[in-house]
This record gives sequence, structure tokens and C-alpha cells, in this order.
Amino acid sequence: MKIKPEGRENYRHFLDIPTRWHDNDVYHHVNNVVYYSFFDTVVNKYLITSGVLRIKDSKLIGLVIETKCNFFSPVEFPDMVTAGLRVGHLGNSSVIYEVGLFVGDNKLASAQGHFVHVYVDRQTRKPKPMGIKMRHVLEKIAK
Repeated sequence: MKIKPEGRENYRHFLDIPTRWHDNDVYHHVNNVVYYSFFDTVVNKYLITSGVLRIKDSKLIGLVIETKCNFFSPVEFPDMVTAGLRVGHLGNSSVIYEVGLFVGDNKLASAQGHFVHVYVDRQTRKPKPMGIKMRHVLEKIAK
């Protein structure tokens, strides 16, 4: 089954992320590893600004256990990328974040994918249920 790019209307939260000169590779487009950085940036910025993630001292942290990205059209410096974010699945201690990356005013994603966070105790690294506040913040962007 061929995966097709989705439209902006399918996402609930957006963040503009500028590309940088060193994001381009020898093929003159943004290297694939940078796309995962965009995913990480939109998710963590959303969690921080929503007040449910304090990088230095949150007792509960999300560990990435799975990632995937489908590429449809190239992104190049100096493109501005708009990362669209939604929650595809919300479990007891896990969440699937789905991200679409849009260039300029394009209505369809240049790339889209997901990553799965399992929330764990910072010290023991054992899975823990996410709190009510975290669940409420994630439900706001659920599809």
C-alpha cells in the first residue's frame, strides 16, 4: 500500500522551524536525520510550552521506542518548515505522536511520520502512567 502525503487540515498544532545551512547534504536537500530532529522539536516544544515537561526535573520523561518517516518531496535550505502535530494513539504510559512537515504554503506534507514515547520514571526508567495534566494536554491534539 502506497502511503500518500496528508494535508495540513489533519494536524492540530503547528510550529515553524527554519532549515539551516548545514541541514543540507551532498545531494542538496535536507538530510533524512534532520527530519527526526524536526519531529523531536515540535513534540518537545509543545510539551514544554503546555507545562507538562520540565527538561531538568520532570519526574516522568518520554523515551522514544519507535520512529518512522515517509518522504514525499525534498526540503532544502533556506526553506521554512511547518511541523504539524497530532496524537494518533494515547495509551496509559505511551503515546504515538504523528507529524507532518510542510514547506512554505504547500498544502500537502513533504514528509510525515511518527514516533512513540513511553513515559518512564526518570530514575528507575520503568514505565509509569502519565498524569491527568499530561493526558489532558495530549487529548487536545488527538485526532
